[in-house]
Amino acid sequence: MPDAYLFDAVRTPRGRGKSSGSLYPVRPIDLLAGALSALQARTGIPTDQVDDVIAGCVTQAGEQGACIARFAALQAGWHFDAPGVTLNRFCGSGLEAVNSAAAWVMSGMHDLVVAGGVESMSRVKMGSDGGAIWDMRTQFSVGSVPQGISADLIATWRGFSRQDVDAFAVESQRRAGAALARGAFDRSLVPVRDEAGLVVLDRDELPRPDTTAEKLGALPASFETMGRQFKLDELTRARYPQVERVTHVHTAGNSSGIVDGAAALLVGSKEKGLALGLRPRARIRAMAVCGEEPVIMLTGPMPATRRALSRAGMTVGDIDLFEVNEAFAVVPMAWMQDLGVEHDRVNVNGGAIALGHPLGATGAMLLCTVLDELEARDLSTGLVTLCIGGGMGIATIIERV
Repeated sequence: MPDAYLFDAVRTPRGRGKSSGSLYPVRPIDLLAGALSALQARTGIPTDQVDDVIAGCVTQAGEQGACIARFAALQAGWHFDAPGVTLNRFCGSGLEAVNSAAAWVMSGMHDLVVAGGVESMSRVKMGSDGGAIWDMRTQFSVGSVPQGISADLIATWRGFSRQDVDAFAVESQRRAGAALARGAFDRSLVPVRDEAGLVVLDRDELPRPDTTAEKLGALPASFETMGRQFKLDELTRARYPQVERVTHVHTAGNSSGIVDGAAALLVGSKEKGLALGLRPRARIRAMAVCGEEPVIMLTGPMPATRRALSRAGMTVGDIDLFEVNEAFAVVPMAWMQDLGVEHDRVNVNGGAIALGHPLGATGAMLLCTVLDELEARDLSTGLVTLCIGGGMGIATIIERV
């Protein structure tokens, strides 16, 4: 089976996902088109030779509807022969886009694919597409709960306190601040510009490196009222009777930030890269997705990681750096506990608590981050994994070449 290679990777800064955020005036199609344009400018690829443009996008409504991947490519001025498809695997969508691109290349059906994702959470509100995941009747019939309730359930069951998750959040902010100060994201980062070519945003806007445990400790628990008033805590006990009462520990300060952003990566075969004069930066060693019980929901990264490692013939000791999406602090904390991985190899530049989680783009952004950091440290292998709504997980292993 042919290998799939990563030739380059770009991402926009993450802007605060509010009307006061710097990227609020920018349409999501322009966010993604800007990333595509930057990728094409850096690699010089002839866009009529791109077999597909695959973009993750979770809230496919309004300005993010109607296959934004295809129209962003056209907006970027790409050749009409470069098609596009938009997919939704919730928070794993950006990584799913890259994995799908790699699978097409490995199958021999495609030679060159651009993959990534976009989410403008300031302009297209999370949940505005409706659907079963937001329907209380469906939640009760399938046994699902909102993700924040799941996060608090995991923390309660595993014994993580409010102080534990707040301490993790403080460290995420510290690491992100240090990474920004030393330019750790500069290779992948491309500025967002307006129609006149003026820079709208050229740095990640969300991090607060001055965050302290005292500040976080003053924040109210985000999901306690929801859990108690709507009896969602009781629903968790139907599956997990050993947890008598959910302790609500997650807040706005130790959960992922709502942001806008886009990313694009160039995936292709070795032969196509040689023909176009492209130098591969990494190859994709293994990919995995899995389902997970939908009440606990957020533990999908554990089996997804194990499945990807098994397919690569590797162990956790063979991986140099990990990116475990910080949807909630407990997710990477529980993952490290389960896999026996020390924090010094996980999210070394901070994570979504500090930087934000632009749903459809995050997985692709994390690949940018781990690839850049592997090169900066002259290390070899990285693994990216995310928890996914509805009880799923996704993981990808890359190896520098």
